[in-house]
Amino acid sequence: MSYLELRGVTKVYGDGSTLVHALSNIDLTVEAGSLVAVMGASGSGKSTLLTIAGSLEDPTSGEVYVGGRPLTSMSRNGKAQLRRQSIGYVFQDYNLLAGLSAVENVSLPLELDGVAARKAQKVAFEAIEDFGLGERATHYPDQLSGGERQRVAIARAVVGERQLLLADEPSGALDSTNAEAVMRLILAACHRGLAAVVVTHDAQLASWADRVVFLRDGRIVDQTLPAESPDAFLADLPQS
Repeated sequence: MSYLELRGVTKVYGDGSTLVHALSNIDLTVEAGSLVAVMGASGSGKSTLLTIAGSLEDPTSGEVYVGGRPLTSMSRNGKAQLRRQSIGYVFQDYNLLAGLSAVENVSLPLELDGVAARKAQKVAFEAIEDFGLGERATHYPDQLSGGERQRVAIARAVVGERQLLLADEPSGALDSTNAEAVMRLILAACHRGLAAVVVTHDAQLASWADRVVFLRDGRIVDQTLPAESPDAFLADLPQS
């Protein structure tokens, strides 16, 4: 079933003569267990799509459904609870708290949602181990490499009962080896049943996805299944 669905979503910023259409009539579905990559030039609307899909912004028109529930029917507190319990975010700059260890960063969302600290840290440590960082669990972000910090960020995004993963250029600050490792972890999360949307500029990484969506000027201009090679994605990418 579709865990995330955008129906006719439009986002307009500004007013009068300064209107900017960040998104225009976007229709997109993401099934549970599937990975969708979003590609497009800077300013094409990729990040806006993620913030609206994750309830951080409201669309100007259209509707977003997460787990079958329309976001427009939710209160601000309801959306906050949805984000804490069901949606995980991964960012290019990791967004880890410097004063917390790796395991504390991962357990924090659980504790904020009312899970007892001891239980939250136990679950978090298991997630850290699953990501190959058991020996680094008590280290602080500045003691971890870029690849390790991103793995911690992904563990934090998928820990608990989250069912939707939204990643904005999660490999942008990593070398090719670590970037591939990050995509493997996101794909593994999808194999466990998560729905995932990953914004990326890297055609090779997009080739890991079940589907690739191309954005230009706030519109979906193409959708494609994985090709045989990353070069094929570059050839398919709409030219401006």
